Amino acid sequence: MANAYLQGVEISASQFLDIFHHYDNDGNGYIEGKELQNFIKELQQARKQAGLELTDQMRAFVEEYEKNADGKIDIIELVQILPTEENFLLFFRQQLKSCTEFMEAWRNYDADHSGYIEADELKNFLRDLLQRAKKPYDEKKLEEYTLTTLKIFDSNNDGKLCLSEMARLLPDQENFLLKFQDRNGYMDENELDALLKGLCEKNKKVLEVSKIPIYKKAIMALSDGGKLYRTELALVLCEDM
Repeated sequence: MANAYLQGVEISASQFLDIFHHYDNDGNGYIEGKELQNFIKELQQARKQAGLELTDQMRAFVEEYEKNADGKIDIIELVQILPTEENFLLFFRQQLKSCTEFMEAWRNYDADHSGYIEADELKNFLRDLLQRAKKPYDEKKLEEYTLTTLKIFDSNNDGKLCLSEMARLLPDQENFLLKFQDRNGYMDENELDALLKGLCEKNKKVLEVSKIPIYKKAIMALSDGGKLYRTELALVLCEDM
């Protein structure tokens, strides 16, 4: 079925998700190795069978893969390759242009500070983004977007999104949870300092650069031996300012 979807001029949100899960055989969140090789081979075959040329994005991706067969792609990268209906994930990402805007939205929908946004709250969140952009939609399409987004980012399948899962909507350069630069699972004082400076620059009305040492001291008080883990950082960022 996924192969048949690849023949489409436009792929729906739910079809896109089926394609990703089909090729991500081990469920690690990436299409890589043999999975990626099969995806490229079947993409080329499907487009040919449908009488369609590869799009510029597809062609550029295939050429890049031929140069580096060790590559891998995640679900956000895949949506930039396939002709996904309205590029729904990219649209939602474009509406959350900065860490500051993301945190404002998160606080609004996680009103009880539970640390999670559930399905109904996610639907309202996506509805507001669509209305803000004056983008037409109907309830059936909104439901599809909601369920697909939940399935994509709900990594532990608990039916709700925590802060780190939801933050994957942000571009990498704006994703504060990727500030764990060495990928060791925690942030030290230098990495926290870089994060706070970035937040101050983006939200000068709320955060003052001169107070960074005070912010840093208060936040590091939550750390474990100078190591600030993601859960502690999430608690800090979710508090009302």
